[in-house]
Amino acid sequence: MPEGRIASNGVHWLQMTGREKIGWLWHGFSTRVGGGSLAYAGEHGQGELNLGFTPEDDRELVCRNRQWLAEAVSGSAETPIVTVRQFHSNLVVVVGRTDAGRAPLPKADGLMTAEPGILLGIQTADCTPVLVADRRRRVVAAFHAGWRGTIRRIVEAGIGRMRLEFGCRPEDLVAAIGPCIGLCCYPVGQEVLSAFESQFAYARELFVEVDPTDPVRARYPMMFLNQRAPGHGADGPRLHLDLVEANRRQLLAAGVPSGSIRVVGGCTSCHPELFFSHRASRGHTGRMMSVIGVRPAR
Repeated sequence: MPEGRIASNGVHWLQMTGREKIGWLWHGFSTRVGGGSLAYAGEHGQGELNLGFTPEDDRELVCRNRQWLAEAVSGSAETPIVTVRQFHSNLVVVVGRTDAGRAPLPKADGLMTAEPGILLGIQTADCTPVLVADRRRRVVAAFHAGWRGTIRRIVEAGIGRMRLEFGCRPEDLVAAIGPCIGLCCYPVGQEVLSAFESQFAYARELFVEVDPTDPVRARYPMMFLNQRAPGHGADGPRLHLDLVEANRRQLLAAGVPSGSIRVVGGCTSCHPELFFSHRASRGHTGRMMSVIGVRPAR
């Protein structure tokens, strides 16, 4: 189970390691631990940190949870969190403080800013959150990459936009890939493989075959790699997709150095006690939030 930090208000969150020297950077990946929401906690559960305005939860409680996350990451519950209406695209927007609380929310799956004092927020419950920071220019970005957004190259497009808008250089970037559904728990159909093959020369390297009847294979698919074409195994294997590797490849393709990429957290489906997971809960779930921002100068 991934380790994390527990703030004084009880919020549990994760950070990428090795970046403590970037003193101006705020960033974190929420879990479901902490907060005041009971919508997904079960009959005798404790309050949880649902950060999505889902139909089952109380909007006031979610707003309070967002304040608690902001307090945990930035030190102040008054730090605004800017979000977007996500729809599995490759659309990225530049935002600022005036976009906090904006209604209606702009439709996009990526945000970026150089404005200090705000947090950019991406919501997930199995999809892949990717946070990026430019160490020299103090620019930050957050991307939401489900399989559809990954096919549309949301991360590559987003870094290209950072270069266009702010003059960022890939060699100055650091990136973190947050908790998402893992290769172990993400079976997909042949149509997903076909969609990836239409876009990436390395597509087949992102998929493995897993025998769903073998619990050892299901848990440790990398131990059972073989050269059979997908769908042609004698025991009826299923295709599993590695979203973490898919987005790591996009970061590399965009020029981010391999040593500047971190993977934070684990599989959301494997750890339902720690993460919200759409698949593990069959759709009845809250949302986590990955946030990043520029700390104001003192």
